[in-house]
Amino acid sequence: MATKKKAKKRDESLAGIDDGCESWLVEGARYDGLLEIPVIRRPERIAIPANMVPFSKRTSVDSPMRYAVCEYELDRNFAPLLKEPSDYVRELRKFQAFVTPDASLYWDMPLATQITNKYRNHAIGHYMQQQGLYVIPNVRWGDERTYTSDFLPEPLAFLGIERHSIVSVGSYGLVKTTEEKRHFKAGLAAMLDWLEPEVVLVYGSSPESAFGDVWDRSEFVRYPDWTTHVRQDVEGAQPEEEFVKAKPDLRPVEVSDGQR
Repeated sequence: MATKKKAKKRDESLAGIDDGCESWLVEGARYDGLLEIPVIRRPERIAIPANMVPFSKRTSVDSPMRYAVCEYELDRNFAPLLKEPSDYVRELRKFQAFVTPDASLYWDMPLATQITNKYRNHAIGHYMQQQGLYVIPNVRWGDERTYTSDFLPEPLAFLGIERHSIVSVGSYGLVKTTEEKRHFKAGLAAMLDWLEPEVVLVYGSSPESAFGDVWDRSEFVRYPDWTTHVRQDVEGAQPEEEFVKAKPDLRPVEVSDGQR
């Protein structure tokens, strides 16, 4: 009798435990590659956001329809979004676009952690796309294990992203050391080879040492980091001088309600 009571009590205690997978995030998803990363669908029409605002600063903007919400900041600053994405759908619909989360893929992280964060980023991106948001996939890579096929059958960083689409990358804080610059430059070139994107949004600096060889391989649009944006009172995406020469006709494009 005592054994049955203990078993019943244990079952009741387990009933409320969430396994953490939150399968509802990927309902209706297509999956890509051996690792089955949820796919972020290519939009019917590519639209370039006028500005970008980090998730933690989103309430500080007066005209949300001129901003794409991104997560190029410390993970703890957008942890609430990772934990409860459904709580933010209504608010995020007010913005021009949503860049998929940027949960860290540091090059010195265990590969299992990088895979987990990649999956989580895409699961939330798929969910937001299902809710009608204009979603732009963030592309993040770590070391060679994520942007080459030398360790995994396919480059992890590029799974779940359709070719010939619009993508976003964040360089903020990632091109400081020689090792960081090496991985960023190599990953950027690999991303262009693999995805052949029509447009690449760049949040943060775009040093010639990393971007100089690839300006002509896509349409790059540079956005200043938030501190610079506030200091300069930037209105609209500002391509760097090198890119203006290569793509003089590029202009920010508003996302209309009909495109959501």
